[in-house]
Amino acid sequence: MIDLLATSPIFFISFVFVFSLLVGSFLNVVIFRLPVMMKNAWQDEVDFHINGPEHKIERPVFNLVKPDSTCPNCSHQIRAWENIPVISWLFLKGKCSNCKTSISARYPLIELLTAGMSAWAAYQLGFNVVGISFVFATWLLVAMTFIDLDEMLLPDSLTLSLLWCGLIVSIFRTDLSTADAIFGAVIGYMSLFSVYWGFKLLTGKEGMGYGDFKLLAALGAWCGWQQLPIIILLSSVVGAIVGLSLMAIKRQGGSYAIPFGPYLAAAGFLTVLYGDQIAQWYLSTI
Repeated sequence: MIDLLATSPIFFISFVFVFSLLVGSFLNVVIFRLPVMMKNAWQDEVDFHINGPEHKIERPVFNLVKPDSTCPNCSHQIRAWENIPVISWLFLKGKCSNCKTSISARYPLIELLTAGMSAWAAYQLGFNVVGISFVFATWLLVAMTFIDLDEMLLPDSLTLSLLWCGLIVSIFRTDLSTADAIFGAVIGYMSLFSVYWGFKLLTGKEGMGYGDFKLLAALGAWCGWQQLPIIILLSSVVGAIVGLSLMAIKRQGGSYAIPFGPYLAAAGFLTVLYGDQIAQWYLSTI
C-alpha cells in the first residue's frame, strides 16, 4: 500500500481525496461540537469559582464521539448508511429519512471542500512528510475557518496543533529551516499582537482576538518569517473587501465585526503552496 502511494501520484491523490471526504464528515461534527464543549468547560469553571466544587452541575456526556448524531428536528439517530459523505445526502435528496426536514447543503459542501483542498495539497507537495503533514494541516484550517465564521473564535486545540505540526515538520524540510520556522511563529504572533495593542491604545477597542495571533504564528511556522508579508497582505486585502461589502449591504458602521481567521487560513494555504510564485508575481508587477 505504502509503495503504491509512493510510486503512483494518481493513486495517492485519489486516496487523499476519498479519505478526506470521510474526515470532512467528522469535521462537520468538530465544527458544531467543539465550541459547545468549550462553552460548557468555561461555564463549569465559572460555576466552580462562584459556587464551589460541591455545587458542580452534572452534564450529559457531550464530546466529539458521544452522543450519536441525530436529526435536530425529530432526534432520529443517523444510521451508518445515512452518514456516507456526500452520497448519503444526495441519496436522501437533502432531507431527513424520518421527518423529511431539509438537511443543509453546508454538510456535503464542507466534505467536498475538505477533500478538494486536501487533494490539491497532495498534488502540489507529493507523497512525503511535508505533503502528508500539510494534508493534516488543511483539515485543521477547514475546521478553524468554519468555527470562526460561526462563533468568532479559534480554539487553542486547533491553532496550537497547527503550530506544533509546522515546527516539527520543518525538521524534515529542505526549503525551510527550523530556525526560519521558529522565527516565523514568533514574528507572526508578535506582529498581530502589536497591531492589537496599538489599535486598543488608540481607540479603546479590541480589533481582533488572540486566536488570530496564534493562527498567524502557526502559519509562520509553516511558511517561514520571509513569507509572512504575503499572508498578511492577502488576508488583509480580502478581509477588507469582504468587510466593507458586508457593511454596505447591512448598512452598519465601522463597528461591524467579521472573523479574520478564514482569510488568514486561506492566505496561509495558498502561501504554503505558491508563496514563491506569489512573491515573484508581486515584485514583477510593482
